[in-house]
Amino acid sequence: MTRLICCRIYDRPLPQGTRVLVDRLWPRGMSKVRAALDFWAKTIAPSSELRKWFSHDPEKFDRFAQQYQQELIANPDWPKFKAYVQNALQQQDVLLLYGAKDRDHNQAIVLKALLETQLKL
Repeated sequence: MTRLICCRIYDRPLPQGTRVLVDRLWPRGMSKVRAALDFWAKTIAPSSELRKWFSHDPEKFDRFAQQYQQELIANPDWPKFKAYVQNALQQQDVLLLYGAKDRDHNQAIVLKALLETQLKL
């Protein structure tokens, strides 16, 4: 059974799977070769306004998660992204890669939860 896995892009080694960067900005100090991405989902990442407001403050995470889910559902690229992930999961695990230092309060966690709900994983 394949899985959706949230991973910090700087971690080594990363598990095998389809590598999807879910940040709007390229991770600092990460080369494109080292990242070895299959897909960069820039348009799926939180808006710049939401990202700046959240500023990785754990106390704002619940509100951030609600607002980010609303952004995703309204995003015209969401159906294509969801289909991409669903197709990739038929072959192998999908790694939702992010650059944030906080492993428990970031957009990949929110994205994973919404994907699991909508794809019934």
